[in-house]
This record gives sequence, structure tokens and C-alpha cells, in this order.
Amino acid sequence: MAMGEKIVTQKSLTSYHLCNTVIDMANVLNTDKQIAVIGALAEGSSIRSIERITGIHRDTIMRLGVRVGRGCEMLLDSKMQDLNCHFLQFDEVWGFIGKKERHLRVDDNPGYGDVWTFCAIDAETKLVPSFLCGKRNHETANAFVQDVASRMRNRVQISTDALRGYVEAVEQSFGADVDYGQIVKVYVHDIAQHPERKYSAPSFASAIRRPIMGEPDMEKISTSYVERLNATTRLHVKRLSRLTLAFSKKLENFKAAVALHFAYYNFVKRHGTLRCTPAMAAGIERDFWTVADLVEAMA
Repeated sequence: MAMGEKIVTQKSLTSYHLCNTVIDMANVLNTDKQIAVIGALAEGSSIRSIERITGIHRDTIMRLGVRVGRGCEMLLDSKMQDLNCHFLQFDEVWGFIGKKERHLRVDDNPGYGDVWTFCAIDAETKLVPSFLCGKRNHETANAFVQDVASRMRNRVQISTDALRGYVEAVEQSFGADVDYGQIVKVYVHDIAQHPERKYSAPSFASAIRRPIMGEPDMEKISTSYVERLNATTRLHVKRLSRLTLAFSKKLENFKAAVALHFAYYNFVKRHGTLRCTPAMAAGIERDFWTVADLVEAMA
């Protein structure tokens, strides 16, 4: 095509004979790039920010993250067996798929809406033995607590907030072989008088501890560790960060991201107070894992 005196040739980015053809080897990353991507995802970087830094297409990053996340879920399932935990704390972290529950319409994808991540933490080793993503209802609570119970080898003490579903779930899963107590925390946050503090943490007012089953140690009824875990989870899982655009569009991608986080948390990340990983503190592993070990285990 002539433009004045300059001849500009039109360049075809894709050969015509390759149109609508999928080449499997085109997006295969070498090990170093896979480690860099998974490490960035585990540390809370968004997919698009990783794309800008590494030059790797976001679709490739997404596929790699989902594959490794699914592998991490199987890894956790195999490693978290016959555990010697004593004081467990349960809680849930809110997130959403596609759009928030209050914005749903009748013709929306049935997979859209709020999703809650139920998680447990051992107050002594800081190990996360189990987690489950789903709706905040009795069905999910029952499945989550049943999974926790199947991984324990001894009597445990459980602490939760006042979510009603936990009482029935703990009774069905543990029977009489459990010490269970609830803690109800009261907060004060007057947005009407202080609108500029809309996103600030509310002030703690009081806490009420009450035994539910067995003979729990009243001083050990607490959800402080699991609430701190929630903050760590929101920091390292970009899809759970508040007031961002990094939410999930598919539940399977959300589950993979959460599984990657908890595998990284249990096996790779050094805990600040333990000076080792939770898996080492619980006697599951003898040494630190690296992100390379995590990627290699998924191969």
C-alpha cells in the first residue's frame, strides 16, 4: 500500500493455514517461568500484573494457575491425614463469583453470587488441615466439619463464632468425642456519626464465651488465630481482596486459587512466630518447601 513515497507492506500475524488450529506446544512455559508465575500468584499478585511483568499472556497464566491449584488440592488431601491437632478454630471468608449476591438477576449464571471459604486452623501449629468453598449454609458447613473430623486421630477442642450451622455439623461429625465452645464478639462501629471511617475496622466491645458440647477449656475458646488467618488469606489471594476488580468469574478458578494459597501457606511460607512452616510444626514435613518443589509436585 502506497503512503506518499513510502511502501508499507501488510504483515499477517497468523498464517491462513493455521487459523482455527490449536497448537499445544505454543504456550508451554519452561520450569523457571512456571515457578515465577506460581510464586507471584501465591504472593497475591493479580494475573494482569504478572502478565505486564513477565510478558506471559494472561490466559496462559490462568491455565497454569488452575492446573497447579487443582494439584495443590490433591496434595493437601493426601498430606492432611491422621493429624494430632488439639485446639481447632473455624471461620468463613466471604468472596463472590461474577457479581455480588445483591446484584444478581433472574437470568444470571447460576454459578454467580457470594461464595464462602470455610477454613480450620490449629491454634498450636497454625496448620490449616481443611478448607471448603461454597455457600454459607448447613450443607457446606456439614461437609466442611465432616472433612475436618475425618483428618483427626484424637479428641479435639473446637472454637467457632455463633453460626448456627456449626452446632449441628459438629454434633453429626464428631458425636460425643469433642469439646466445643462458641465465642460471640461484639463490635462498635457507628458509621452514621463517623462516615469517614466506613472502611476502618470496628472497635471491639466485648466477648461472650459459652460451652456447647463436652468440657471445653473456657480460656482456650477463641477465634483470634483463624481471624488472623483470614487477613493473610485476603492478602495472598487476590480474588478475595476487597474493593478490587480481581474477582473470579468461575468457581473452579476460585477454588484452584484458594487451594494454591493454602498449599503455599502450609508448606512454603515461613510463619513469623513459629520460624518454620506450619507443616513442619505439625510434623508433616521435615524441611521447607520451595515454589519449585510445589510446581514439581504438580508435574
